[in-house]
Amino acid sequence: MEMERCGAAVSSLLAIVLVLQLGLIPIMAQQEEQQTGVAGKEVILSCKGINHHKDAFCTWKYKYKEDSYIIMRFSRTQILKGKAPMTHRSELNLSSKQLKVSDLSLDDAGIYICECYSQQVSIALHVFKLTISSNGHFLTSEDLKLTLMQNSSHSQPHLSISLFNNSNNIVKPEILQKEAPQKYILRLKQLEATDSGTWMCHIHSDSPSINQNISFDVKVLGFGEEHLGIMYTTVGNTVILSWHLNFRKIEWKEGFTGKLDWLPQGDKTIHELLDFSVTTRRELHETKTSNHSWFEIPERKTGSTIQVKVPKVQLNHSGKFQCQLEINGRRIQSMRALVVMQVSANPAGPLSRGGKMTLLCQASGPLPSNAHLLWERVNGTQKEMKKSKQHEAKVEVSVSTPGLWNCHLMEDSNRMISLNYTVEEARVWSSYTVIGAIIGASVLVIGLACLSIIVGMRWQRRRKRARRMAQAKQYLLEKKTCQCQQ
Repeated sequence: MEMERCGAAVSSLLAIVLVLQLGLIPIMAQQEEQQTGVAGKEVILSCKGINHHKDAFCTWKYKYKEDSYIIMRFSRTQILKGKAPMTHRSELNLSSKQLKVSDLSLDDAGIYICECYSQQVSIALHVFKLTISSNGHFLTSEDLKLTLMQNSSHSQPHLSISLFNNSNNIVKPEILQKEAPQKYILRLKQLEATDSGTWMCHIHSDSPSINQNISFDVKVLGFGEEHLGIMYTTVGNTVILSWHLNFRKIEWKEGFTGKLDWLPQGDKTIHELLDFSVTTRRELHETKTSNHSWFEIPERKTGSTIQVKVPKVQLNHSGKFQCQLEINGRRIQSMRALVVMQVSANPAGPLSRGGKMTLLCQASGPLPSNAHLLWERVNGTQKEMKKSKQHEAKVEVSVSTPGLWNCHLMEDSNRMISLNYTVEEARVWSSYTVIGAIIGASVLVIGLACLSIIVGMRWQRRRKRARRMAQAKQYLLEKKTCQCQQ
């Protein structure tokens, strides 16, 4: 009796286990997987763990909320396409039953079901769309704006967003608009030319578990190798002002134009020196637009540098030179200031014994607040130094002895440029030379006067002699006439 009860109990237990197993089969088959995708990219959905019998049809379905569509039905030898919105962008790998959906959009989010007989696999596709302002093309100092949107068949999770720059360093953008959880708008201010490269947006969520990276390209058009804002030089030197554009380095594929202007020091009239254009093939073309002959456009060594050459610089060549880029009404500028320095003496020439001379050092235009001019005598004393007053672009020093003087243009304690002037002493013999020259000139004048008198007297004598001869001839002629009459 006990044996029968034990057997019945075992049979009941086996029956319960069998029923539970039969009930779990559809539950396990319908277990939903999570997968993420990015708009504009592709996603591959796997039909895992389902046996595919020969000549039997399986189906990929798409379901979003209450709507359901067939993407395609397939067997080992045949594929029949359905009418789901993404059918024309979908491809099937018959051997693995994987479904590839290309050019994803937010509307492609939903449940994808792979069904064979009573077995099925469900995949919840969560789609993100990242939009970059200006299509990723910026000018320096412009702001980068990112718009992140998400879509899912389930409720939208709250996201944690991290932004990494082209050096893989994390940056903290400003959140402009947070329409969480569906839409996030972020802004990063004041891009620089060095920000060009591949960036990454990392998206994180704990529930559901999401760790999605979206990479995107940033191209910042600007001046790649910035030089000093002020260029110092001296009169007579040759100067080349240059602006290096980074459009080749970042593979900028849009055409743009630009120009170079000159604002002379102390003038309010802007002169356009040249204009240029860059084609979509990244070719640079320059054209001189000014009649000024004091500058040249040198032959380009590279195809991405704007240059102006000024041979034998003069004070009136100084001023501000501004290079401007323009694309679709957006502009950026880069300015260089040219400051020219010269030295002179009054009176010019050697310093006479007991005399004085004023040395003048001047620069074209107002100097920066941290700059000044400084006269100093070489191997001289502290007293033989003179510094220009603040905001003055000239300095004078009175000299009574010969020697070598240097004028320096200083920024703080740094010498930017220097010019020297040698004060020479007038030699003693030079006075005698002057006196001799005066005496010699006087003797020459007297000699010329005497010569003129002598020549004049001789000429007078010749006239008198000629007059007498003429009178004698006349007398003889008259006497012969009288004799003939008699």
